Amino acid sequence: MAREIELDPVDFITIGTVGPKGKRVFHIQAGRRSQIVTLTLEKEQTRALAEAITEMLDDLAKRYPEKPENKLTFADMNMELHDPVEPMFRVAQIGLGYDEGRDLVVIVAQEMVTLSEEDEPVDIQPGIVRFWGTRRQFRALGMRAATIVKKGRANPRGNGRLIYYWT
Repeated sequence: MAREIELDPVDFITIGTVGPKGKRVFHIQAGRRSQIVTLTLEKEQTRALAEAITEMLDDLAKRYPEKPENKLTFADMNMELHDPVEPMFRVAQIGLGYDEGRDLVVIVAQEMVTLSEEDEPVDIQPGIVRFWGTRRQFRALGMRAATIVKKGRANPRGNGRLIYYWT
């Protein structure tokens, strides 16, 4: 049976990393009341999510000018990961949506499932998590994600390894 969690709406949502540069693990985390859900992302998923959020919110601002998105600064929100950081699962797919009637944005994340030789693919159901929040919360999330991705190594091609060349 697949785990399905829906935080609607979230009290907070953020993205952060654990570990040193070159070995960082990216996490998206949201909470509602006493429930905190943490998922693990890849760096490129985080980068793509930041770009998609920005593009979507900019488009929504043009399409619905009567629904203003309150301006924000990072000082308005605590964007740090909350302890304990215990990921529920690694994300395979992630998507964005918008509910016009409620003026809420949603992230839908699907669990990455790896099959062993004994597993029947029909029996495996990936977990699903939905995080619902305001456009203001998601604007902050997009800004935070972009900032976190940029804080990486100066030369990511080195991937934390030292390479020697002899001539």
